[in-house]
Amino acid sequence: MGRDVIIACDFNSKEEVIAFLGKFKDEKPFVKIGMELFYAEGPEIVRTIKGMGHKIFLDLKLHDIPNTVKKAMAVLSGLDVDMCNVHAAGTRGMMQAAIEGLTRADGTRPLLIAVTQLTSTSEEVMQKELWIEKPIDETVMHYAKNTMEAGLDGVVCSPLEAGKVHEVCGEKFLTITPGVRFADGDVGDQKRVTTPAKARELGSDYIVVGRPITQAEDPVAAYRRCVEEFVG
Repeated sequence: MGRDVIIACDFNSKEEVIAFLGKFKDEKPFVKIGMELFYAEGPEIVRTIKGMGHKIFLDLKLHDIPNTVKKAMAVLSGLDVDMCNVHAAGTRGMMQAAIEGLTRADGTRPLLIAVTQLTSTSEEVMQKELWIEKPIDETVMHYAKNTMEAGLDGVVCSPLEAGKVHEVCGEKFLTITPGVRFADGDVGDQKRVTTPAKARELGSDYIVVGRPITQAEDPVAAYRRCVEEFVG
């Protein structure tokens, strides 16, 4: 599976996201639909963007009791998304239930990945507020191993952790990495960040890029720059 750039379409209306994607005449970027857009527009926005020819990462980060997650995933599997996710903190049992719900009658399913620790979470916050006393890198690797053993396809992690995840879980285990900014850009509210070129070097399989593309003066040029730096 080759590397790819996923654009985080963090808009709050159908009109905004359709206008944004309409700027892309020659490419059909892989896009991430998160809570903001999904909660504003509902499942129909997924069908609309899929109908425009885009691959979709539906980023809803499910985290609940296994039976609830299984039933929710069964609904999401009907939306023909390409990737979706859960929180690894939900336990192996929950992740296994997610796969069961996501798998269609014909045996196919979207890629399923798990969030280890959000890239906005620092080690200090993790220890002081979440009472997870292990170092953040050890915690991320433990969650990644649980995710792999539950049968999922990969994890969301910081680019800084991607290489280590591959060491622990193997090269085929996917790393999807937000927290990517251009070297000359603003880091925003992310704490563990790097550039597209560095993410490639560190072993990311997919990078998720939002504001550096969506808020750029020329989003198409920014997307192409990302692809050039990350995919080559």
